[in-house]
Amino acid sequence: MLVLEYKAVVKKAQSVAIDEAIRTSQFVRNKVLRYWIDNRGVGKKDLYQYNTQLRTEYPFVKDLNSHACQASVENVERAISRFFDNCKKNKPGKKGYPRFKRDTRSVEYKTSGWKLHPTKRRITFSDKKGIGELKLLGKWDIHTYPLDLIKRVRIVRRANGYYVQFCVKVDAATEPRMANGEVGLDVGLEYFYSDSNGYHEENPRFLRKAEKAIKHAQRRIYSKEKGKNNRRKAKGQYARKHLRVSRQREEHALRVARNVCKANAYVAYEELNVKGLVRNRRLAKSISDVAWSAFRRWLEYFAIKFGTQVVAVPPHYTSQKCSGCGNVVKKGLSTRTHTCKCGCVLQRDVNAAINILSKAKSTGGHPGSNAWGVATSTLLGATQACASCDVEPRIPRLIAVGSVKHSSIAPLPSKGEAAK
Repeated sequence: MLVLEYKAVVKKAQSVAIDEAIRTSQFVRNKVLRYWIDNRGVGKKDLYQYNTQLRTEYPFVKDLNSHACQASVENVERAISRFFDNCKKNKPGKKGYPRFKRDTRSVEYKTSGWKLHPTKRRITFSDKKGIGELKLLGKWDIHTYPLDLIKRVRIVRRANGYYVQFCVKVDAATEPRMANGEVGLDVGLEYFYSDSNGYHEENPRFLRKAEKAIKHAQRRIYSKEKGKNNRRKAKGQYARKHLRVSRQREEHALRVARNVCKANAYVAYEELNVKGLVRNRRLAKSISDVAWSAFRRWLEYFAIKFGTQVVAVPPHYTSQKCSGCGNVVKKGLSTRTHTCKCGCVLQRDVNAAINILSKAKSTGGHPGSNAWGVATSTLLGATQACASCDVEPRIPRLIAVGSVKHSSIAPLPSKGEAAK
């Protein structure tokens, strides 16, 4: 599945109608979830029958398209299935018991309730909520796909307006790689990642750079009187600053992951428990700011697009073990240089990246030359000096190689410190 997103030009009356549709979908979801909680053992069929009962009982629910109500029931069904799956697998910690929603920001239509204009630059929602026709702004190629491949249409509310997403049932077109290198990646906070060839990708620290402006916008909220229009505007400005930071993180993760997969046929990276790492209250903000989960998600997406093999390995002892002789060299977090009695002197993260690559290949990964010597870097078109040398090679700044049209529909989806 691919997601194509357009910015919607919305009038004030249409924004009110969209908000009402979103609230109605949230109401249906919460009512169906309450029905499941109060009647343990009910199945999928019972949930859909209760949804039909809600449409009879509440006129404002009936005004929403029936497929949109069914999509809300499907959300509850997925949450219930995920909860029972986690219980069966004995997942450590919380099992994800389904919870009520209080701030839903989207409504999802299936194959009915909407109609595209022949130009594919306008969409009309035909239910009784009164949304009507919306103009679409964007340069995506939705007009190249048959209408029967569009399986979902979502209206999403964000801090800077409304967006329309089309979920298209097609596979992303594959592209040829520029090189066939092998690389191991060690992510951290000092650098976004360090690879097994000695290259360091700088950590952009988007939140830290925007933090002063965000705090100033937050203080302005409390200086306005409650219930007034100026306070609402101040909240919007604050939300837009956070939205900009989240988009910067996502775009950076996308660009870097694309370059890595386009330059290498084999990529090994750490399988970090980001959810557990953010519990560290001293590093939680920095961990969230670096967006490791988004980077991993895009690595897996571009691995399919470029035919790259990606392997996740446990990070245990990758920074303590010497990549030259295999001995364990204990070091604290403040020690940034790995020095072993065998004569191997490396930057700490580079040593860990080499161990990650070796670990991936030794556990049944794709065979090939090791990470020592001259090899393809994550920098497209560049090569690296010997990874065991204590002199860090001089490498130009990483350049983006184009952009990506499509994003994966999977949410992915969720942030830690690998500084070892």
